Amino acid sequence: MPNEVPRIVVEASYQEAARDYLRRLPREHFAESTKQATQREITLESLDLVQAQRPDVHVFNELLVQYPVPRRKRPGQVVPDNMVVIHPEPIKADWSFDLPLQPARPFWMLDYVSKTNKRKDYAASLCHYEHDLKVPYYLLFVPDSQEMTLYHHTGEKYVSVKPNEQGRYAIPELEIEVGLHDGWMRYWFCGELLPLPAELQSELAKTREALAKTREALVKERQVSAKEHQARATAEQEVARLRAALEQLKGHQGLK
Repeated sequence: MPNEVPRIVVEASYQEAARDYLRRLPREHFAESTKQATQREITLESLDLVQAQRPDVHVFNELLVQYPVPRRKRPGQVVPDNMVVIHPEPIKADWSFDLPLQPARPFWMLDYVSKTNKRKDYAASLCHYEHDLKVPYYLLFVPDSQEMTLYHHTGEKYVSVKPNEQGRYAIPELEIEVGLHDGWMRYWFCGELLPLPAELQSELAKTREALAKTREALVKERQVSAKEHQARATAEQEVARLRAALEQLKGHQGLK
């Protein structure tokens, strides 16, 4: 039985393969349409909020994934636009995500396709996800035509996920739903639409405005209360003065 290859040797071979892959990338790989970039930004901003509540959810952006291929010296390679991995501990992956060296496999791949700017061979990528990596979920979105398909792996092949009653596509393991909203692919977590930074900023501004009005009302209320307290004190003083005067008058009348 052959000896196991030392980890350091495996690391070195995968690093060299990653560097070679980067050297061979065509220029168009680095060109991204505005719609692709916007959708990527929406995804990253939304999943950042998921990570805040689910530390086991790790999100990667344009990271090279390398994996062993039977009867081949060089590893298989694919670069999803975004990738989600589920693991309870931090994951270290700098130049590439090398499956033999990682504690978990990819759980969800996401690609955003522009019909006018084809950066990658997405058909080949789907084949790698389905047959080589058997990634449980794959999401393909075409911003130009707002076509969205979520695939779920049965163990043998991908089947498209059907929308629920709300018209959204669920990934139960992540408590996430995906759907179209205002022309973009948006994310729901535990049934709630995940807000974007601009929406959060708007909500924050409204909250601050409401808080300022509440403080102003409290100040006015305190001022009114202070005036009422002063008026009450003045009235009590006047009553005490009148009582004293009345007592004094009675005393004078008693002397006569």
